[in-house]
Amino acid sequence: MTAIRIVGTGSCVPEKILTNHDLEKMVDTTDEWIVQRTGIRERRIADPDKNTSDLAKEASMRALEQAGMIPEELDLIILATITPDTCCPASSNWLQGKLGAKNAVSFDVTAACTGFVFGLSIAEQYLKSGQFKTALVVGAEVLSRSTNWKDRTSCILWSDAAGAVVLSRSEQGAALRSTHIHSDGLAGDSLLLPGGGSSTTPITPDSAEKGVHLLRLTNANRTFKVAVKRFAEAIEEAAAHNEWSVSEIDMIIPHQANLRILHAFTERLKIPKEKVFVNVDRYGNSSAATVPLALDQAVRSGKIQSGDKVILAAFGGGLTWGSAFVQWH
Repeated sequence: MTAIRIVGTGSCVPEKILTNHDLEKMVDTTDEWIVQRTGIRERRIADPDKNTSDLAKEASMRALEQAGMIPEELDLIILATITPDTCCPASSNWLQGKLGAKNAVSFDVTAACTGFVFGLSIAEQYLKSGQFKTALVVGAEVLSRSTNWKDRTSCILWSDAAGAVVLSRSEQGAALRSTHIHSDGLAGDSLLLPGGGSSTTPITPDSAEKGVHLLRLTNANRTFKVAVKRFAEAIEEAAAHNEWSVSEIDMIIPHQANLRILHAFTERLKIPKEKVFVNVDRYGNSSAATVPLALDQAVRSGKIQSGDKVILAAFGGGLTWGSAFVQWH
């Protein structure tokens, strides 16, 4: 059977940089404290006139260009996000229109920071079934619009970005060997964005004052421990499924949650740090966008070479976690 392959990658980050020193002027924090806790030194902020679908379009066009394709050739568009342009229609619909991908079916996926991996898994099944031949999978966020800039423990994390891949049933490209996704709804209160949902009343001055439309972390210490465990399990699962040991993997592209989590699962699995791609220091945590952004940067910078065995891994609110195994061409 023809393999499912990644034939193009692309990414987009806003030009505006918000440094830790900028945050020192906004909340009670310091550059030293932020770096020690998260490893983040700066993050990107979208201009007021740019929405999630705008960042997604730029990333998508770059992925299509690398793939040598035009938008009309796409059969499927999946956009992973927790910060859609609108609740209805889906951001993927806005993206489809902006791309001019008139032949594609489009829908959003909501799985927080693991959203891109979930999107890959869904696209993989559609392409394997033969229903579609080409798919665009995007992770894009404008988290700055849902950030509580008064909360010193969380506002230091979030960033805006987009990343995309083009998948095709093809003989050429990086082979997507497997995807693995999981969720635990009993721990769904770890990361909350309740405003706008049916469990809350419509946004009112009172609810806005309470910040129900803003992201909140409810138990950072518990989440840290679970994240390290699930990251390690996801990586081990992808390697074992493809009959390799973790030590034989050439590159890990993880969700850029924070540097402490990345170091913790690296130590747990005894992975050399040079095998783990890290850009959280420059781009912060952009949720569903971090994995495709990091993948695109790793590809374009030459960090990933022909023949490399690559694992994409993520953990996010929901709780959700998962991985993908890619054999690079």
